Amino acid sequence: MSISRQNLSIVIVTIKSEKVIDECIKSIDKSIPVIVVENSNNKKFKNELESKYPNLKCILSMSNLGMGAGNNIGIKFAKTDYVLIINPDVQLESDTLNELYLGSKKISDFSIISPISSNPDFPNYGMFNKSKPEINQTPLKVDYVDGFAMLIDKRKFKNDIYFDENFFLYLENNDLCLRVKKDGGSIFVIPKSKIKHLGAKTIDEKFKKEIELSRNWHWVWSKFYFNKKHYGYLKAIKENLPTYISAVFKFLFYSLTKNDFKKKIYFNRASGFYNSLSGKTSWYRPNLED
Repeated sequence: MSISRQNLSIVIVTIKSEKVIDECIKSIDKSIPVIVVENSNNKKFKNELESKYPNLKCILSMSNLGMGAGNNIGIKFAKTDYVLIINPDVQLESDTLNELYLGSKKISDFSIISPISSNPDFPNYGMFNKSKPEINQTPLKVDYVDGFAMLIDKRKFKNDIYFDENFFLYLENNDLCLRVKKDGGSIFVIPKSKIKHLGAKTIDEKFKKEIELSRNWHWVWSKFYFNKKHYGYLKAIKENLPTYISAVFKFLFYSLTKNDFKKKIYFNRASGFYNSLSGKTSWYRPNLED
């Protein structure tokens, strides 16, 4: 069975995404089911979206579960074999999906395929050994794709296990791709299929500082957890200890210079490392209350 409009759904995880979500949805073919998972209890947001877009269903998670857990809800809700996961700050081009359909027919088997970023300076794919694959007009086999746009074949995932929900933010897509590779699956990008990514625009700009603090905490937590999970505890320490030491010194420096925001950033980096090192969950959440 090949990908088509009849067996494809689109999943979008949102939180405070009111300023970008409409342009994203408008770029999607109206015949394709769209599942929005809103990581809150915002009934107004749900009602407004469902009234504007007949092909859309909005699910309220009731709390901020993170990208991976939110995507899992949408994937399991989808009735189709294929699910395209996108962020609310992306926009499809007029032929994005058609080129995905055509590209998939040139591949004998895959677990994940993806369009590529329309901005060549920010590729959304790569190899775990950091080599740079050459891109041309044919489907290209890669080790991972970024989570802002990835199409999965649900049938290739045993027991409906998709994203590791221990990740709140960052590296959940790398973890998924690495597990696919370890299980013998294949990941491809379709160079003729392009997608526009606005980048870091998912959440309203007024929460910029809260998001920056959250990113610094979770990047370090997730990096340690990812390395520990796949390569062992010692590898995780080796990869992350320099970041922790640097964060401690910078925290002390910005404490002395009374730069409170910078001080909080480096405190969060150190805290993310310590919490992941000690086996604690990715508990940190940004304050996104209006």
